[in-house]
Amino acid sequence: MTTPRPIADLTADEARRIALRAQGFVGAPDRRSGVRGILRHLGAIQLDTISVLARSHELVPYARLGAVGRKTVEDAYWRDTHSFEYWSHAACILPIEEWPHFAFRRRAYRTRPHWNQELPDGAYDQVIKQLRSEGPLTATELGGAKRTSDWWDWSGSKVAVERALMYGEVVCVERRGWKRLYDLAERAVPEQLLHDDLDDTECLRRLVGLAGRSLGVGTRADIADYHRLKGEQVDAVIADSGLVPVSVEGWGKPAWADPAALETPPRGRHRTTLLSPFDSLIWERARTERIFGFTHRLEAYVPKQKRVHGYFAMPVLAGGRLVGRVDPAREGRTLVAKQVTLDGPKAVPAVAQALAEAATWVDCTNVRVERVDAPDLREPLANELVRLLG
Repeated sequence: MTTPRPIADLTADEARRIALRAQGFVGAPDRRSGVRGILRHLGAIQLDTISVLARSHELVPYARLGAVGRKTVEDAYWRDTHSFEYWSHAACILPIEEWPHFAFRRRAYRTRPHWNQELPDGAYDQVIKQLRSEGPLTATELGGAKRTSDWWDWSGSKVAVERALMYGEVVCVERRGWKRLYDLAERAVPEQLLHDDLDDTECLRRLVGLAGRSLGVGTRADIADYHRLKGEQVDAVIADSGLVPVSVEGWGKPAWADPAALETPPRGRHRTTLLSPFDSLIWERARTERIFGFTHRLEAYVPKQKRVHGYFAMPVLAGGRLVGRVDPAREGRTLVAKQVTLDGPKAVPAVAQALAEAATWVDCTNVRVERVDAPDLREPLANELVRLLG
């Protein structure tokens, strides 16, 4: 692919601020549109099994809107079919209006030559029949999720319903606890959206444009990663996606930007908050390092003795920078900062503010700091929390 001439040259700081605004962290939060507005603005909100303070799909709107409450978040996602769950960046909650634009992925799954799990004869038809007569249902209600206690050993009905979800015949309409609640797409998806009429090119053009707007500015790899597209898929449509070529100081690679993001410089208050490691601002590690000079690794799957920053270390965003990390836990109504990493003494007020707000997300009235990487900063951090929490 021949890279077109950039229409604008951005400094690294300009690109960082554009990215922050695109992700909802600069300016007053749009409380009128609420959680649904956040979902549509971001285009995808990643799901994950880990729950420390709350699950990641809750932490994403909390980081932008504050303590809106779990019920508000869940209702915004699932009530009145405003979203659906599908494979995007990973397993993600997606705005329901994007259903037609994932037709390319549904088609690809339908023609996939092999699967890791065997599908017993008749299991697929049986699941569809049962959902039609009894749905919506969980995998347990469909006959059991697993054959044995091993997490990977799915039952025939679980294999069948997951395959039907990938094909687009079935939709996850809600999460109950952490269980998917399945229903037929013909019931769950609005009639005007329930089609696979768009060809692959049109689907990809839409998703590349959406990714560019959600990122504000990004490289080819950034844009491809947002909905887990292939680089050549991005190359095929980016010229017609509505994004414009730019250069960014220090990036070393061509970039593309949302033209609306270039029209006015980002202005307004910067959010101070804890970020889920699965937040779309930082979910791509190479981009996070390039934009913020911040190397972050989720250590939940690292052996305990080898962890550096903790099981679920959450980066701290303040003043448009990443200024530390907090590995949190809860004990009753106390938020516990098990391990805190600070980018120097100047980060203390911001980290304290982020912790104090995070306590309100999960209805905690107290914050206890256990360990700080710079021990001499533990007391100043604790004192600042006392001041904030009264």
